[in-house]
Parts: sequence; C-alpha cells; structure tokens
Amino acid sequence: MTTQDATPLVSVIIRCFNEEKHIGNLLRALQQQTYKNHEVIVVDSGSNDSTVQIAQSFAVRIVRISPNDFTFGFSLNQGCAAAQGAIFVIASAHVLPVHERWLEELVKPFVDPKVAIVYGRQIGNSITKFSEHQVFAQQFPETSNFQQQTPFCNNANAAIRGEIWKKRKYDETLSGLEDLDMGVWAINNGYYIAYNADAAVIHIHEETPRKIFNRYKREAIAIKKILPDSHLPLWEFLWLWISNMLLDLLRSVKHRTFFKSFTEIIMFRTMQYWGMYSGIHNRSPLTHEMIIRFYYPRKPNALVRKKK
Repeated sequence: MTTQDATPLVSVIIRCFNEEKHIGNLLRALQQQTYKNHEVIVVDSGSNDSTVQIAQSFAVRIVRISPNDFTFGFSLNQGCAAAQGAIFVIASAHVLPVHERWLEELVKPFVDPKVAIVYGRQIGNSITKFSEHQVFAQQFPETSNFQQQTPFCNNANAAIRGEIWKKRKYDETLSGLEDLDMGVWAINNGYYIAYNADAAVIHIHEETPRKIFNRYKREAIAIKKILPDSHLPLWEFLWLWISNMLLDLLRSVKHRTFFKSFTEIIMFRTMQYWGMYSGIHNRSPLTHEMIIRFYYPRKPNALVRKKK
C-alpha cells in the first residue's frame, strides 16, 4: 500500500464457532464502515448453532473447517488462502467495532511500507469482568504507536499485509499466540508493528472459570514454544497472583464496585495465573485431546468420537 494506492481491497477474516449471539452484530457493523472496498470471509470450525445461517444472510464467503483440524493458525491460514485483498484484517466473531471508521483506522498505518502488522484497541462492556477491564487497559492503552518495535499484537482485532502472510504463514502447531509468533518474525525481519488506538473494538468475553484457565494455559504453552527461555517460578506466580488480585480489589474500592466485584476478581486472577503457571510448566506434547479441551470444552467426547 502506498499513498497512491490508498484504498486497496481489504479481506476481513472472521473466525467463529457457535457465535450466533454476536456474529450478526459484527457483520452489520461491517456494512456501516466508511472503508467500503472490502470483502468478508467467515471461517467456521463446525458451529452447531445458527452461526452459519446468520452469516449466509450477508454478502460473505464461508470457509468451513472441521473442529478436529482447528488451531488458531490453521483457521487463519485457511481464511487467508481464500482472501483476495492486499491486506488481511482479522477479527474474532465476538468483537464489535466502536465506530464506523474502525476499518479505515486499522488500514491507515500500512501507508508506511515498513509496517507489517497493525492491531487496534480492545475495550470491554457492561458484562466484562472487572479484572479483564484492567487487562485491556494495560495491553491496549489510549495512545497509539505506529512504529512499535516489540512483537506484541492481538488477532482479535488486527491486520497483516497479504504479502507478509505469503512469505510466512501462521504457525498451525501453536495452541495460541499465533499473533505473537508472527510479530516476533516481523520484528526480527526489520518490520514494524503498528498499534492504532483509534481502531477500537468491544471484545465480549463470556467465559466460565474453566474457560479462563484454559485460555491462559494454552497461551502459556504457546509462549514457551515461541520463546523457549520463558519461565514462571513459583515465587513469581504467587507474587503476580496476589499483587494483581490486591490491586484489582483496591481499584474496585475506587470504582465503588468492591462488594459486587470481590468474588469475580479472586476467581479471574486465580484462573489467569494458575493457567499461566500450568502452561509454562506443562511437559506433555500438545495432543488432540488437549486441543479439544482448550477450544471445545462443552462437548469434548462427541468430537473425540468423531476423530476416531
């Protein structure tokens, strides 16, 4: 993308599994975007609700993959392979753009040819857990940085140059953090990662304690593979767990939500750091059964039987 080519075709790739509650809202929001030169590709990994039927009522292409084949990297590679755009925008099905300029803002930093990846701000809503609001605020600040030289990015709300993906596909063996892995590669090869706070979405997480644990465990397993020197000794686990839990409780007093948030804060931070500690110290290979537990915790037995 150059200043002379300011509106290239953008391929919006949406990953989903049983997202009937959210996907229609996202697809309607895409219709309202100021950036009109885009196509939408929905990658569905075996939804058994009305997700696909809702998506089919919009002008989208649907790529279907088996739940048994799912990893974040595999689903994204399938979507990117079907894309025709110069820029691939990646969004989770349970995000919602804050305004109609979201797509325009996400594409804007690519005017710099050294930018390989762009990611936008994420915020919560009224059902977001108190501690997750704090995580969002820390990871996605209000200030943009178009020449970030650290590898962090997040594929719930991100974009990558198509030519970059063609050089280096997403790692399909990772249990998570395929975005960080791509970010490490980009930085090591002389590119920038751009963070645009104006490309904001509401990220809606409705997770049980087990899902929170699984999310942070699979990410910790992945970060150990991406950055083999990563470690989390017991003392650091205890310090992070207790200190963040206490900080959140103090913040909840300031926000006058202490009694409402007390149990939720303890639950979230416990599952978060217990999951991280378990993942960093995991010694077993990533098996099919682990993948089913991480991504499809509701009906693992049916999927295992299908695999056989």
